[in-house]
Amino acid sequence: MTGSEQPDAAAGPLAGLRVVEVSAFVAAPLGGMTLAQLGAEVIRIDPIGGNIDANRWPIAPSGTSIYWASLNKGKRSVTLALDTPEGQDLATRLITETGEGGGIVLTNLPARGWLSYEALSAVRPDLIMMRLTGNHDGSGAVDYTVNCAGGFPMATGTGEAPVNHVLPAWDVAAGLYLALGLVTAERARRMTGHGQEMQLALSDVMLATVGNLGYIGDVQINGEVRQPIGNHLYGAFGRDFATADGRRAMLVAISNRQWRAIGKATGLSARLEMIGPLMEVDMATEGGRYTARHAIAAVLEPWFAARSLAEVRAALDGTGVLWGPYQDFGQLVAEDPRCSTANPMFAEVDQPGIGRVLTPRVPLAFSGTPALPPLPAPSMGEDGEAVLSNVLRLGKAEIAGLKGRRVLGGGAGAPEGGTPQGGEHVLSAR
Repeated sequence: MTGSEQPDAAAGPLAGLRVVEVSAFVAAPLGGMTLAQLGAEVIRIDPIGGNIDANRWPIAPSGTSIYWASLNKGKRSVTLALDTPEGQDLATRLITETGEGGGIVLTNLPARGWLSYEALSAVRPDLIMMRLTGNHDGSGAVDYTVNCAGGFPMATGTGEAPVNHVLPAWDVAAGLYLALGLVTAERARRMTGHGQEMQLALSDVMLATVGNLGYIGDVQINGEVRQPIGNHLYGAFGRDFATADGRRAMLVAISNRQWRAIGKATGLSARLEMIGPLMEVDMATEGGRYTARHAIAAVLEPWFAARSLAEVRAALDGTGVLWGPYQDFGQLVAEDPRCSTANPMFAEVDQPGIGRVLTPRVPLAFSGTPALPPLPAPSMGEDGEAVLSNVLRLGKAEIAGLKGRRVLGGGAGAPEGGTPQGGEHVLSAR
């Protein structure tokens, strides 16, 4: 199935919902893709040649961005000359097209001109707009500039220097908030008939998480700042261990049952039980085991060092022990059955310009609604003619004129290249 072919989404829980996405980078495209994978029709509009994220790494040998394709699965792609009045008018018409499920736009571009809430809601009063910004005042930020301020890099590693993680955690969390916010606003519109503008700041996603995890309260109430402790688990027992074949495994015990399972599976119960009296800590509590973490690790290290990862797996699987192997991305794909078609979330999908790729659908599973299969991303701009015909009901001659004037880009199955148009497409958030 190509990106321009749409499945029968009647069974999708969001069938009948149309969202127009004007975005780039991670968070907003992820939010749109989540909605698409739940059955919504998501139309992504880009400037001709693609937006700033059109060629981000990793890149396939063909030059197609694996990154872009991975974040735009199941969407429809339209490219317009967004730096021209005619292109902006077409985008406005797609966003504000009348219909119960339309009039919804998702963006992380600046709130000005044709893409402002004021301009769009003047055309469709019940418009729903979800806009991602960097900070709550509208100023710019990206995941790395938000993460560095959130305390987590200072609490990661061993304390020699801040440690940035490669996972864009705030982008991912923001993308899911964006999807949830749009569904919530659409439900409210069904009840009241009114649309609304919503704003989500990337930095607020980080700040809410810091507060929700108790780290703000820890500072204010206890005067404590969480310190870096390497790969130990904060507040309970957990740590990585080296195996005989040069691999590493993470071992965790939060509940008493999990703690007892470690002793039983390794045959080290008696030695582990000696730690409590020696250190005068209660090993039946998470705090006690955290206090004794170095002594516990000293008992367990030789056990792991004497065994290969396969032997560790054989000894611990099925025993109630919480553990997992450390894997790079290659080992994940090659060794982990969860990252394969043995997991019903995955299927092999032919992605135009890239090849056959193991592709996930949305991780959610509904007992009463069949899961939609994972779909490829469209080639840049390939759905323009079909969308303008189906949504705006333009005729062939009108569409041909738009293409001739280079207002509409792309074509069925034809990828686009070149430089993005329009200086206004400078992002305020990822």
